[in-house]
Order: sequence, then structure tokens, then C-alpha cells
Amino acid sequence: MFIRAFKTAGADKVLLVYMVWFFVAAIPIWLVEPNIKSYGDSLWLCFASATSIGYGDVVATTVLSRVITIILSVYSIAVIAIITAVIVGYFNDVSKVRTNESLQKFADDLEHLPELSKEELQAISERVKRFRQKGK
Repeated sequence: MFIRAFKTAGADKVLLVYMVWFFVAAIPIWLVEPNIKSYGDSLWLCFASATSIGYGDVVATTVLSRVITIILSVYSIAVIAIITAVIVGYFNDVSKVRTNESLQKFADDLEHLPELSKEELQAISERVKRFRQKGK
């Protein structure tokens, strides 16, 4: 369901581009940083920068690496905000659909009020009471 929500919002493309940038950004850092000996260490620096953890065990010292990690950090914040917005939007949509279905059922019941049995009328009365108690 989340994949569908991400595709609908176009966030799947944002995530794909971000992941490509993440792994590509590690390459020039690995090549220019004197204290980074492996691509894995460069990925670790990218991860620490992207998550704002910044352990300090591997740091960017060259201008190019610092610029790349700054861009990666800012981009990461934007991507996290987009992911959060898509998830919140999805749950809001689900909530609206459920509310609309409930209201539709209630309106249908009211429309056919004379045809309802005593038990069905009692059930509607109970639903109205619960609804009013939630609003207090």
C-alpha cells in the first residue's frame, strides 16, 4: 500500500534519484579524501551525513567532499520530509474514505427510516450516542 502511495505521489522517482545520488556521491569522496581508504568507508560517511548522525570516525576534510556531504545532507532532509508527507497524506486519505463510507451508510439508513426494524433503529440510536460522546 505504501508503494502505491509513493508511486501515486511521484515520490518513488524522488527516492530512486536520491539512492542513485547517495551511491554516486560516495565515489568522488572516496577518490579525493586522504583518510578514506575504501568505498565502504565513503558510504559510511555518506550515511552518517545523510542521517545527521555524524559519528566523527570518518570525516570530510577536502572542499569537494564537504560540498558533496552538505548537498547530501540537505537532500536527505528534503527526502525525509517528502516520505513523511506521503505517509501522512496516505493515512489522511484512508481516514476520509472510511468517514465518507460511514456517513454514506448513516445517510442510507436515515433515508429508509420508516422501513427499519426496531433493532436497526436502536443500533442507529446507539451509533449517534457514541458519536456525540466522542465529540465531548
